[in-house]
Amino acid sequence: MDRTKGPGAEVLLFTPAEYVAVQAAVAAGAGGRAGGQPCTLNSLFERWSAVVLELEEGYAWSAPEFDNDIWCRSALGTVWPQLPPRVRSVRQPELDGLDDRFRAATVPWPGRRGEDGAWWKWRIPRLLEAETGDRCAQGWPLGWDMMPFPKPGAVTVVV
Repeated sequence: MDRTKGPGAEVLLFTPAEYVAVQAAVAAGAGGRAGGQPCTLNSLFERWSAVVLELEEGYAWSAPEFDNDIWCRSALGTVWPQLPPRVRSVRQPELDGLDDRFRAATVPWPGRRGEDGAWWKWRIPRLLEAETGDRCAQGWPLGWDMMPFPKPGAVTVVV
């Protein structure tokens, strides 16, 4: 978990006990990835960052895929309380930054209040890419028609 932030940046080293605790927390809370590869804290952050970037640029997949894509944030939510305090304090600004970008790239699920628990599960991409201009009954593009409410006005669909 050595981290640097560019040339001349300070290198942060965690203790062997912290490394072991992080590995145990991630193994218990995140399990493995597709293909049986084990997750790491860094890989969870990398995946969450990639999902956020994809949302900022326009999400081109379906609602079920979106739910699948945000698994990494759910894993981080499960792992986070189990991490050593120093690891959490060092990584918290990075998580907060990604979460802020996620909130900016999504809109709240209509009718849901607050951000308790797994708040990221109750948000919808602000920008959806669609292969065709076809819309379903409630204004959603194909792949989002299972949503239990009409497409919010804050959600833009681009073809």
